[in-house]
Amino acid sequence: MSRFRLQPAPAQEAALAEHCAHARYVWNLAVEQHAHWKPGRKSALGFAEQCRQLTEARAASPWLAAGSAVVQQQALKDFAQAMANFFGGTHRRPTWRKRGRSEGFRIVAVKTGDVRRLSRNTGEVKIPKVGWVRFRWSRAVPDGAKSYRVTRDRAGRWHVAFAAVPAPIPAPGAGEAVGVDRGVAVSAALSTGQLLNVRGLRDTEQARLRRLLRKLARAKRGSNRRAKVKTAIARLKAREADRRKDWVEKTSTDLARRFDVITVEDLKIRAMTRTARGTIEAPGRNVRQKAGLNRGILTAGWGRLVQRLEHKAPGRVQKVNPRHTSQTCNACKHVARESRESQALFLCVACGHRDNADVNAAKNMRDTAAGHAVTARGGLPLGGPVNREPQPDLPSAA
Repeated sequence: MSRFRLQPAPAQEAALAEHCAHARYVWNLAVEQHAHWKPGRKSALGFAEQCRQLTEARAASPWLAAGSAVVQQQALKDFAQAMANFFGGTHRRPTWRKRGRSEGFRIVAVKTGDVRRLSRNTGEVKIPKVGWVRFRWSRAVPDGAKSYRVTRDRAGRWHVAFAAVPAPIPAPGAGEAVGVDRGVAVSAALSTGQLLNVRGLRDTEQARLRRLLRKLARAKRGSNRRAKVKTAIARLKAREADRRKDWVEKTSTDLARRFDVITVEDLKIRAMTRTARGTIEAPGRNVRQKAGLNRGILTAGWGRLVQRLEHKAPGRVQKVNPRHTSQTCNACKHVARESRESQALFLCVACGHRDNADVNAAKNMRDTAAGHAVTARGGLPLGGPVNREPQPDLPSAA
């Protein structure tokens, strides 16, 4: 999606919040209906039946009838798609939505005249029952977009995202492959030797975040002071998330343009970031250390980087088994845990090869995916063809 920053007036912002409330209310009703369904019973209510019930609910509720029918029907459509994803095994089960989280709604059947440009940096989009709402024209609006989604984050910012599938980035055709090793200290290490890091919060911003978290712990629940502190924290978190997304977009685009094959480790990030907190009977071990590691993994944007690479370079992203990639010497292929002297240094105990540990792992991934695992001292590929000039027949020695 192509997302733009909305700039609604105060009255328009109230109307947008009302749309979000209607979409959230309809979604939660659908969740409650499906919560009563159990395996073995008749089929749960589908989209068509829920739309019929929505018509009856709008007739009985003036508050619901005052809203847009498109917004409310699309909330049911989103729920139906979420349930299909759940039964397909690709997503979790849809849950109850809370005010202030996952706020937004979708508009379909967008016409050509519903989006117009006012100036170099300003455009307008027509939203039902709200009117023309301005947004920042930061890049070209995709042609042929038939729907868009309006969202509001925890920092109070409004965005509009036009649904359009962009064309994938063409491969350069040079036949080059690259390995990408994702880490915490170094966000992404390339087999070319390049080290990339996500630009997070500055030291002053981190200090301010710690002060705000201490102030939040002392604030009384439900007070105005607590709400202001939460908003300030959300703005800092949003700033950090924006920088991470910006880094992911720029890095994925650069890799897709420079290399034909991009190799990453097949990591189970959801399992890796699972909490180590146990129960009273079986308490966890190193819970605080594990929590810090989880934050580092999520901050580095491991999953989003691979996801955007697969979007921009479909069919050119290869996932390899992460087993022993960080303990294998890229020069002689000797596997030893002792070779990984520190987080940053790899010193092979067999041949003495020295390299950055993350870069060495990235090179191993590149060689594994390319199918030319190099033998000791950089010899010929194992099992590969021996391409050489034909030799004359020499007389055999007597």
